Amino acid sequence: MTKKCAYKRILLKLSGEALMGGQNFGVDQAACQQIATAIKEVYDCGVQVGIVVGGGNIFRGSQAASFHFARTPADHIGMLATTINGLVLQQSLAALGCHSRIMSALNCDSIVETYIWGHAMDYLDKGDIVIFVGGTGNPYFTTDTAAALRASEINAEVLFKATKVDGIYDKDPLKHSDAVKFEKLTYSDALTKNLSVMDATAIALCRENQIPIVVFNLFEKGAMLKAVCQKEGGTIVMGD
Repeated sequence: MTKKCAYKRILLKLSGEALMGGQNFGVDQAACQQIATAIKEVYDCGVQVGIVVGGGNIFRGSQAASFHFARTPADHIGMLATTINGLVLQQSLAALGCHSRIMSALNCDSIVETYIWGHAMDYLDKGDIVIFVGGTGNPYFTTDTAAALRASEINAEVLFKATKVDGIYDKDPLKHSDAVKFEKLTYSDALTKNLSVMDATAIALCRENQIPIVVFNLFEKGAMLKAVCQKEGGTIVMGD
């Protein structure tokens, strides 16, 4: 029996690091399978799912200085890294029987489909998972900003940011045992308290379009399903 979920259409932001598992680089099969399984649980409930994936497990544009690269081509490398991750995620979902489409902000026609807003909306309406890669297609913008942009474009009801912890804390709970978790924050709180939720551009775009941001632990069993279906767990960032 299909569970009734609190949301009809969501945007999930995955970091590239989530695909690494316990590795220092690249993708880990077990981690990819775990992520795909969590997405499938929500997909099987009839929720329309858009996904923006980062590329930090392969390359970050912010590494430009250490590599002595110019920032623009460095960001292009990072955008291509998200395309690799999108293909990995698509195949992980396909292995579980989930049909998905990859749409890229960059023109990579021989590998993935170029992002066209109307096509993305049609795929979501048909029940396909849509994986957005290539960031915004422009240098100097993060994949967090790409997630906020795509969430706005597809009229997502909420943006879920997957992390390794179960919400937003006043300091890193993996390093500080006395870290305090926030159950709810305003957009202004997220911008002014320096809590490293998402970059400022992404938060501002979500605030402008009144899209709540939910930060949750992707690797806690059942956490994504609980967050999407029951609005339980994690930390929500919403109206001021």
